[in-house]
Amino acid sequence: MKKEIPIIVMNKICKSFPLAIGGIQQVLFDITFTINPGEFVAIMGPSGSGKSTCMNIVGALDSATSGTYELYGKDITTMTADELAVVRNEYIGFIFQNFNLLPKRTILDNVMLPLMYRGFVMDDRIRRAREMLRLVGLENFETYFPTQLSGGMKQRVAIARALSGEPKLILADEPTGSLDSKMGTEILKFFEKLNKDMGITIIMITHEFEIAQFAKRLIHIYDGRITYDGAVPKSETTLLKSEKRHKK
Repeated sequence: MKKEIPIIVMNKICKSFPLAIGGIQQVLFDITFTINPGEFVAIMGPSGSGKSTCMNIVGALDSATSGTYELYGKDITTMTADELAVVRNEYIGFIFQNFNLLPKRTILDNVMLPLMYRGFVMDDRIRRAREMLRLVGLENFETYFPTQLSGGMKQRVAIARALSGEPKLILADEPTGSLDSKMGTEILKFFEKLNKDMGITIIMITHEFEIAQFAKRLIHIYDGRITYDGAVPKSETTLLKSEKRHKK
């Protein structure tokens, strides 16, 4: 049997930013992990931990200062901005905290958008977008505008849009941050369903342990370093202990 290629292989990724007063600030230190097809992973850390910077590199929105990053077998470490844009469109479906929907375009138009960039003809765009809206239970809302929908419905539209191009990976950045607890739980259960029933690989960025518990694996980042990588623990105490070990 042919072994599946890992979706992500990050090896000793470091990231530094220049400071206005001179010098540099390093925010990621030797980040190393592998994510295989079908995983549901939470990347968690407090504010300022480096998790958002890590997410930007995982999502090909930014490049590492050093280290290597392979996405589905392709080394994207030294790719140009244009090449990274192609990678994002072909491999990654993004779901953001604030939905990032176009307010003056219909729900159907919003879901079709990635397909336009992929070169799909209009009939195929419409067909695929309608399939995705049915998947998230919004098939009767295709002519609505984002301003006419609740927060939970907007996030489901964002999920439909992310899935429309059949990405290898869903990258969800604080996906429940703009939702109340009930709607947030519904979205997280929907992620569980996508992962379990459709085998979609999901990486979810969060600073809340309660959110991370919906994943199957947790990567904890603290002060720019991975302090824990494994099954989601039963208690956040495990992560706090890993932070204390790091401080020593």
